[in-house]
Amino acid sequence: MRPLLLAGGLLVLSGCALILPRPDPNRAWIDLDTNGESDLAALEVDGKPWRSSRYFEVDPGQHELRVRFQFQVAASDIGATDAVNEGLWRDCQLTLKYKDFNAGQRYRLQTGNIGFYPWAKLYDAEAKEVARGRTGRCEKV
Repeated sequence: MRPLLLAGGLLVLSGCALILPRPDPNRAWIDLDTNGESDLAALEVDGKPWRSSRYFEVDPGQHELRVRFQFQVAASDIGATDAVNEGLWRDCQLTLKYKDFNAGQRYRLQTGNIGFYPWAKLYDAEAKEVARGRTGRCEKV
């Protein structure tokens, strides 16, 4: 009986962690979009630590967003040999500046990589690209 109660309690707690707050209509909301093979986390807004790693919410106007993007470089992009036949994980920080965040609007920050080189793009609600990020530092994981 105890294992069942423990499992149920953990399930309830994990479900609460998935719930995002309701967006403030006076601010812009930025969703983080990545695939299941990488990890994307919000770090900072305008040089100050951000409280959640799952999204950004900012006042209208210009802001600089910093994210951590962890991804695997395929073995074929490394020049795999018999000694190296696994991919290589990279841990990068990317910065994106956008001058025109609008209140009540939703944006999507999408990341990806081409080999060792990460990229970030910001899209508005109509899926139009409005900004591109730049790479800060990258390290091996």
